[in-house]
Amino acid sequence: MSLSQPNSPGANNHIGIVGVSPEGAALFYRLLTRHAGRLRSPSEQPRISLHNEPLSAYIDAIRHDDWHSVGKLLRRSAEHVARCGASFCLTPDNAVQHGVQLAEVGSPIPWLTMPDLVGESIAQDGRRVVGILGTKLVMHSSTYQTHLGLRGIQVLAPNNEQADFVDRVIFDELIYGYSRPESHAGVLEVAQSLAGQGCEAVILASSELPLVLQEDTCPLPLYDSAEILAEAAVLRTMKAGPR
Repeated sequence: MSLSQPNSPGANNHIGIVGVSPEGAALFYRLLTRHAGRLRSPSEQPRISLHNEPLSAYIDAIRHDDWHSVGKLLRRSAEHVARCGASFCLTPDNAVQHGVQLAEVGSPIPWLTMPDLVGESIAQDGRRVVGILGTKLVMHSSTYQTHLGLRGIQVLAPNNEQADFVDRVIFDELIYGYSRPESHAGVLEVAQSLAGQGCEAVILASSELPLVLQEDTCPLPLYDSAEILAEAAVLRTMKAGPR
């Protein structure tokens, strides 16, 4: 049976996680198991395989704007989780979403991606203006803007100074699993600024940002991209065949 074309009931019951930031991948694994516990019975929990290439390899490729290398790194991990039996794969890392399209070429299994899922969730709630927080690359690129714009949703990013601050918090602290109190306060201030610009909600476009910004402290509703992806992945395992 081909890895790319499972054809038996429950064939989607094995999720492959393509890790980029180890901290983000670990946080996502926890989200995935929590949604699986909520949506599926104890005897029907999905299998999960995780593979990580070195984070430094991704950072070097992104800094050199070498998206073909990013795509190759992602596809290499997809090949590893496919050999473990995964029937589809995903990455919770927003910064490499541009590379996923390249990774899909020649991938042995299909990919589940975040931007469309996030856009669908926001559109279902009827929101028209949302802010975005993540790395500067994600905030000031078309990673989400194109997908949401096609749905009539405007995406507002922080100004350059605020974006630089959030970017530093992610790369200097969060990807290593810690944060300073002043970082919590600073990210919250940026979210409050987005609220002042008329945003109805904020996209958390970094799998590590929930470490410093939560629903109970943020002035706006949050769309956690990793949380949305985790729930969608578990729901996909409940289908009988490939989608």
